[in-house]
Amino acid sequence: MKILKKGMSGPLVAFLQLTLKNADIYNDNIDYIFGNYTFEAVKKFQTVQNLVPDGIVGKKTWDALLIYMDIPTSITYTYDILDLNIQSLKLKYSIFETGNIGTSVMNKEIPYIKLGKGAKKILYLAGTHANEWITCPLLMKFVEEYLISYSNETKILDKLAKDLYNTATIYIIPMLNPDGIDLVTGNLSKNSNYYINAKRISENFPNIRFPDGWKANIQGIDLNLQFPAKWNEAKGIKYSQGFITFAPRDFVGNYPLEAVEAISLYDFSIKNSFEIILTYHSQGEVIYWKFDDFNPPNSEKIGKQFSKISGYALELTPYSSSFAGFKDWFIQNYNLPGYTIEVGLGTNPLPISQFNSIYEKNLGILEIAPFLIN
Repeated sequence: MKILKKGMSGPLVAFLQLTLKNADIYNDNIDYIFGNYTFEAVKKFQTVQNLVPDGIVGKKTWDALLIYMDIPTSITYTYDILDLNIQSLKLKYSIFETGNIGTSVMNKEIPYIKLGKGAKKILYLAGTHANEWITCPLLMKFVEEYLISYSNETKILDKLAKDLYNTATIYIIPMLNPDGIDLVTGNLSKNSNYYINAKRISENFPNIRFPDGWKANIQGIDLNLQFPAKWNEAKGIKYSQGFITFAPRDFVGNYPLEAVEAISLYDFSIKNSFEIILTYHSQGEVIYWKFDDFNPPNSEKIGKQFSKISGYALELTPYSSSFAGFKDWFIQNYNLPGYTIEVGLGTNPLPISQFNSIYEKNLGILEIAPFLIN
């Protein structure tokens, strides 16, 4: 975990401020800046916790803060915050499992969370595209609400958390693309070779904002164009659009399953034989449900229920985006329901101010999906 000191800034500082506020130590603005007020609040917290009051947030201070952490829904979300959130939830609750599906290009572990013990197996995926990071706290907030509701023996919307726990085993991968997300959110040092290389790649695409327009993994491969589901068709489309080499978005790679993150997701999916998958993205307030000529049993029916719950339109994927996605491969490989859910409107990265509305529209989907499996 990163050490924070006075003079630093960024999303992790904002998360520190939020956590100190939860501990009734910090009462100033969440401004992303480790200034005097934050420094004094850290020292006060350390004194209360019988730690050396040096104002430096290292491992011992982070560990003491874990119990006060919530899933943040009002600040930029990064890999470091995700890691702390998972540690915090593990400290508070014992009814779930965690692990990782593999590692990213920068050797960050890609975590998964396993909820429930039911026979039905389902996967929720987020953070595939770097500038769609708002989908990551969406799934993490659901995890938190699930665990709170189970512990309190209450409902998540209309369903008892206990019933959900006994009905399905839900696997959640909240951030498939941690390197790309850290690039977009400012959590990657500008002196890093990875940042420098990404910037160099971006200079070949001057019409794509850097880093805000970055969707790919840190190498410049679009992870949602990496799966063996008519990959060559995707290649033809994207090459015709000018994405013929590593790029901030839309480069299919040199071959399917080239990117380590895509390989990890592919292997994890084969290992677990999911019965339905939901993959979250952030453009269009629409649900895509079909791939090519495949029409899995009950797929459209389930999609219509998701549409009714969320208010999102149920549509076929536009031709230019119809191939080589994770949802496409899942449908092709298993002839089972798979959905891409696009949660917002506007320019990516969507402003975090949209979070509450997005969460409200998707909570019903996340809650009911396991009950729709035959």
